[in-house]
Amino acid sequence: MNILLIYPEFPDTFWSFKHALKLAHKRASSPPLGLLTVAAILPPDWGKRLVDLNVTRLTAKDLAWADAAFVSAMLVQRESARQIIAQCRTAGIRIIAGGPLFTSECEKFEEVDHFVLNEGELTLPPFLADFARGEARRVYRTSAFADIQNSPAPLWDLIDIRSYAAMSLQYSRGCPFHCEFCNVTALYGHQPRTKSTAQVIAELDLLYGRGWRGSVFFVDDNFIGNKKHLKADLLPALIAWQKNRGGLSFYTEASINLADDAQLVEMMVEAGFDTVFIGIETPNEASLAESGKRQNQSRNLVEDVKRLQAAGLQVQGGFIVGFDSDTPTIFQSQIDFIQKSGIVTAMVGLLQALPGTRLYERLKREGRLLSDSTGDNVSISTNMIPKMDLDALQEGYKMILRTIYSPESYYQRVKAFLQEYRPPMVRSRMSLGYKMALFHALYRLGILGKERLFFWKVLLWTLLKRPRLFPHAVTLAIYGYHFRIICERYILQ
Repeated sequence: MNILLIYPEFPDTFWSFKHALKLAHKRASSPPLGLLTVAAILPPDWGKRLVDLNVTRLTAKDLAWADAAFVSAMLVQRESARQIIAQCRTAGIRIIAGGPLFTSECEKFEEVDHFVLNEGELTLPPFLADFARGEARRVYRTSAFADIQNSPAPLWDLIDIRSYAAMSLQYSRGCPFHCEFCNVTALYGHQPRTKSTAQVIAELDLLYGRGWRGSVFFVDDNFIGNKKHLKADLLPALIAWQKNRGGLSFYTEASINLADDAQLVEMMVEAGFDTVFIGIETPNEASLAESGKRQNQSRNLVEDVKRLQAAGLQVQGGFIVGFDSDTPTIFQSQIDFIQKSGIVTAMVGLLQALPGTRLYERLKREGRLLSDSTGDNVSISTNMIPKMDLDALQEGYKMILRTIYSPESYYQRVKAFLQEYRPPMVRSRMSLGYKMALFHALYRLGILGKERLFFWKVLLWTLLKRPRLFPHAVTLAIYGYHFRIICERYILQ
């Protein structure tokens, strides 16, 4: 068999980083880790090609070569996935689909031949066995969760790593929390499952052996879900690995209770972690209680963020407006929190009800669901009837983005962050891509950009006061450029 593994294109959103990536001559932020892992489960004698539409095009030559196509997607990639399926159907090749999009709504894709849903380590082997006998069913599901210590290493040979800004690695699946709006536990369960330390080190060795010396994104939805294993096993091994090899920096996602464990934070920083995405969601205690975000309640979230950043972990934050408990004061409260905290990368979105979440089921019972979620958490639309007037909600949302991504407010946060941030203990090599991005940023932002006065002030301040953080200042300036384009083009019209 010749197999195409096809990854749909992401739309132009905050999370695509497309406009930032252009300055660094990168095509995508990270590779499709799920499909690369699926490729490793497929029979070794099958021909395999990976087509990431965020990097390249799906050609007639690819389709003529293939006997079947494996397509994996998230909700936000829905439209691109539909186009891929239509192309494959026209070409007459069999279509096998999996991943979060199809696990949530496979009934809406009639042209797909087979669905291999939930976790592929469990559902792919029986599909392949039935497929070999010519007896494959249309849908393969499971309610069980995989032991990911049996998960193979991704087939990195299928991609050109130079096309990506970062590589990806998964250490754990699942989250101990159960926020009403989040579908992580519906997909991966409450009990965090981890790979062995040997697996993680082996995957890092593979990337290192292929010449990678940049960032690695640990894609776990909550990296600290199993603190005991982290502190006793994985982090000491990563610290030792950095001393022997080094050159890779790490970033991940975690819950805010990370700030309560100084030892864990220090170990992560020593191991090479320099950035962490945290779901802050809202400074409104009533909305935190409503959504079941108990880990964020009854604490000083601003101080938690500042403590993490002072220890060496840049905090990127997720924020939501549109909870039932939100009043019109929430918009200024979000602005004030973001500015005070020094969270430069602040992803603010309108609440959406994702399939499989408790929120989705509650709103369905209340007759407040309007449509399917787009999966785009930075969009002017929502798929639910909010308690607040919709026009007021949308205008308030626009006010937040107009304010926090204005050059003045944005560069204020950059400076506030750089003043407090402890320089990383592990520094990745300054690549040619970074040097090119620096040159383009100086021209695009420092000469052509409307924000050039703020840009030069922050860069000169950084050179004088925090010279080791100059690469961070440039990177954050480039991010701001991307965020402003997205806001102006799609939201603030």
